[in-house]
Amino acid sequence: MNVIVDKSKSFALAIINAHKILCSKHEFILSQQLLRSGTSIGSKVKEAVSGQTKADFYAKLLIAFKDANETEYWLELLYESGYLQKSDFAGMYADCQEILKILAAIVKHRK
Repeated sequence: MNVIVDKSKSFALAIINAHKILCSKHEFILSQQLLRSGTSIGSKVKEAVSGQTKADFYAKLLIAFKDANETEYWLELLYESGYLQKSDFAGMYADCQEILKILAAIVKHRK
């Protein structure tokens, strides 16, 4: 299967688990933002793979890239505010940055 499809789905599952943890700590606002943007990456990637045209493919990947950037921001805020422990943050943050690099490489090579 496609690497970015697999990685973005795995990342979405990690985000869902983080959301559950954050809700148990009574953090609902930022965790909802994280859930929305973090799971949207994979859905946009999946849509891109099924795109009808090259333009549609790249447009969806650009949205996924923007969502990944937003997710990176929410992760940073949750960590720096003390809601996420370093052990929880580090893996998700590294995965998010890897997804950003992959998406940037794909979009950069569009023709």
